[in-house]
Amino acid sequence: MNFTDMTMLATAAFGLEGVVAAELKRLGMKDVRGEIGGARFRGSITDAFLCNLRLRCADRVLIVLAERECRTFEELFQFVKAFEWEHLLPHDAKINVSGKCARSQLMSIRDCQAITKKAIIERLKNKTGRSLFPETGTPYPIEIGLHQDVARLTLDTSGEALNRRGYRTWNGEAPLRETLAATLVELSTWRPGMRLHDPCCGTGTLLIEAAFRQGHRAPGLTRHFAMEQFGFYPQKECEELRRQCRFDFEPDRIHDISGSDIDPGTLDLASRHVKQAGLAGKIELTNVSLQQLQLTGEPGVFLCNPPYGERLSDRNSCQKLYREMHKLLQRHPGWSLCAISSDPMFERAFGKKADKKRRLYNGRLECEFLIYK
Repeated sequence: MNFTDMTMLATAAFGLEGVVAAELKRLGMKDVRGEIGGARFRGSITDAFLCNLRLRCADRVLIVLAERECRTFEELFQFVKAFEWEHLLPHDAKINVSGKCARSQLMSIRDCQAITKKAIIERLKNKTGRSLFPETGTPYPIEIGLHQDVARLTLDTSGEALNRRGYRTWNGEAPLRETLAATLVELSTWRPGMRLHDPCCGTGTLLIEAAFRQGHRAPGLTRHFAMEQFGFYPQKECEELRRQCRFDFEPDRIHDISGSDIDPGTLDLASRHVKQAGLAGKIELTNVSLQQLQLTGEPGVFLCNPPYGERLSDRNSCQKLYREMHKLLQRHPGWSLCAISSDPMFERAFGKKADKKRRLYNGRLECEFLIYK
């Protein structure tokens, strides 16, 4: 297998494919194009490591091993068996096969996983002459995905999803995934150097992701990836990439990022997360309600993930909060406000139509990201 020029896929939540494609282009990846579920590109195995380190909005980085139309289980078996697994997997590899199926004739994920594993073992038996496969060594996460009858074999280089930055070990109510938080920072009107305040900061994820961006801090800097255990992992080159990321991090560039919340317990979690992210003293947190919040000085951007009011009992209080958000904006001339919400009544409760909207998903919840300039 040629590890210097591979087809890869940076997976992303629905609606974020274009954002991830733009990230890949900024990183210098080749032949970048968005598609459903992510953005495809070409690069080397060291490029895969760089993407794992630096991508802010993607979920995983996958190596695309093979693709072909498969409408029967026999076609799937022969497709998987045709790949040269003997050049990829060591003799003791732990072969972890996951699967997903959508809009295809082969809809049983469990059967597709079992057939894929069987075909891999059959290929290895024929090519190596071995009959025993202990699977006691390095895990190789392989996925068989079927979409519209096209089967795709991929190898996951990330391991744990890329939102697992390592700084958030305590979760408050309705936590925002780090990758979505980074996306909201990217899509907001805020840019590094401007003032940023989250008036419903919760456990601080939005603030931390903004600080990472402002300080040029690679989100994957302090975590490990599945590919670091692969037999073809170029350790020397990748360690140099991680060293460069450490050198690029400039905490002194981080300023004017702050947040507030009415719940002191939630703010305590936010303080812990800020400290674990290596940002102690860089983000100001205050215990104050949105209704009483009054900031002085230069204008900036309010960026927040307010409660959505999914339960009927919470809806009235949430819509009251949205009205208070409009008052907050009126109290701060020159500021803009960006908020994500799944509540279709947000704009009516806020009292003004958004200047710009974009559909996003927070987990399975369909949301809108609303910008008031």
